[in-house]
Formats: sequence, C-alpha cells, structure tokens
Amino acid sequence: MVIVDTSVWIDYLGNQDTPQVRWLENKLEQQKMGLTDLSLCEILQGIRRQSDYLATRDALLEYEIFPTGGTELAIAAAQNYRQLRADGYTVRTTIDCLIATFCIHNGFILLHNDRDFEPFAEHLGLQVIHP
Repeated sequence: MVIVDTSVWIDYLGNQDTPQVRWLENKLEQQKMGLTDLSLCEILQGIRRQSDYLATRDALLEYEIFPTGGTELAIAAAQNYRQLRADGYTVRTTIDCLIATFCIHNGFILLHNDRDFEPFAEHLGLQVIHP
C-alpha cells in the first residue's frame, strides 16, 4: 500500500508538474493507493469553493482512507519526534509525525513532497518513494 501525503495530493489537484505527481499519475491504475484521515482533512480544509470541495471529497473517498488516531500511535509519534529531535532534526508538524509513524507501524510506503519525512526515512525506517 502506498500512502499519498497531502503535499502530493495538493500538487496533483493543482496540476503541478513534480516528480511525485508524475509518479502518482503513472501508477494510479497499477498501484494500490490510500491516504490518511489527517491528509483528507488537510486537503479539504484548504478548498474554498463548495463545488470544488464536493468534487475533491468525492474523488478522494474513492481511495482507502486510514484512521490515524489513538493512544498507541500518539505515544509512538511523540517518541519518534523526541528521538529525531535528540538526533538534531526538528519535524515541523505533529501531523507529519503521525503520518510517518502510521506508515512505519503498518509497513506502508509513503509518497511525499515534504522534507520533514526524510529524517523518518533515514533514521527510523520509513519507506518512501523517490521518483
């Protein structure tokens, strides 16, 4: 399973030409894709027009949406943040910590365009796609 991060969905929906968007477009029919409930929220809250919101919501709901809450994940994400901080890396958002930790715990691969995930890959075993 490939979890597509908010950073890639926003570029994809905005018709940006990035390596991650090209990878996504090439693999949509071949690879099982999903997203977290946190990414779904981040994407939808940024849409201004109601018609765009509804169309985007309906399109994204075609993919598997994974819940990321819970005490166990919160504690694991906090520990990962603390470990990276002790190693000299500061992750900018709690949501990125939760998404990375979710992927690590479930053995999912992450497609992203966000530098905050790289320390998770380099130091904590997060599997990422580098198109």
